[in-house]
Amino acid sequence: MPITVLDVEPPEPGVPQEIEPGLYWIRMPLALALNHVNLWLIHDGKMLSIIDTGMDTEATRAAWSTLLEGRFAGVPVRRIIATHLHPDHVGLAHWLCERCQAPLVMTLGEYLSARLIQGRVAPADPASIRSFYGEHGGGKRELDALEGRARFYVETVPDLPLAFERLEEGQRIRMGGLWEIWIGGGHSPEHAAFWSLERNVFIGGDLLLPRISSNISVFSLEPVGDPLAAYLRTLRRLRDLPDGALVLPSHGRPFRGARFRVAELLVHHGERLERLLEALSGVSRTAAELIPVLFERKLDRHEIGFAFGETLAHLNRLWLSGSIERVVEPGRIRFRAPVTTLEERQRAAQLALEQSGTAEC
Repeated sequence: MPITVLDVEPPEPGVPQEIEPGLYWIRMPLALALNHVNLWLIHDGKMLSIIDTGMDTEATRAAWSTLLEGRFAGVPVRRIIATHLHPDHVGLAHWLCERCQAPLVMTLGEYLSARLIQGRVAPADPASIRSFYGEHGGGKRELDALEGRARFYVETVPDLPLAFERLEEGQRIRMGGLWEIWIGGGHSPEHAAFWSLERNVFIGGDLLLPRISSNISVFSLEPVGDPLAAYLRTLRRLRDLPDGALVLPSHGRPFRGARFRVAELLVHHGERLERLLEALSGVSRTAAELIPVLFERKLDRHEIGFAFGETLAHLNRLWLSGSIERVVEPGRIRFRAPVTTLEERQRAAQLALEQSGTAEC
């Protein structure tokens, strides 16, 4: 079935909107081109479970204060869940956990990755950023933007609780009914999502969005990583969702039609792989030179980092599937492909989509 969005207007910032019994949609502002994040709150009749926190800003703190002192005044919070490590999802966890005297709940991979970035360890330290992206052809503008992106994380995730409760694949937790934990990869290391067979509702975080595609990036900590393969595996699993399931995304409106959206995203990534194969046909280029192939419009400083990482993710997928070469020279890494026909590029892109292997060492 094609995508159908939930026929309700998005809530005002910090105003809970009940979309299922005891399940509330909360929207918080973001000072970015993507100007909002959806959060979810489940009230089981006695306690609250909060899913994602928003970014650590005065506006978000004020909105949470209004919500917790108003509609849900006096209701204890059982847990504060972060689907993954990005600032709009975990940024305010330290403040909310302390205010509500509730534990942080997330996967081990996401928690430890957040700790690494907070400590300015790769991929967030300036030396790693400039070395890694410089080898891939990044100039001063790109390198300054990428370093600024790392600083942005530390500023918007200033702290985390020193302890947490761990989410694992297949685990079930009770939040107004049973929810099964699904773990997805590609967008982040161990992104948690929540499936309720009873409600026919899937809280998907950034794994499945109705209009935009989730960013899939390679970082300096794992330079030959294959996050796109991880995301493709996640998409294939998401095809198991019933088509009538209500998907609650972190950006955009709740929607039905998960299988249709998965099919759209598979086509989207296949087209990106084909475009890179065409751009590399018979020539060698750096990742920086290939960014305009995938991102034709002018990018702001914040978007450059996403675009660079996403371009590398698609290049690594092609390289690891054997469709292109990765040529390492002193201070520079380039990619190249043989001269190919349209039909050959389509076959190579399809192979890259279907494979999930890694390069031989």
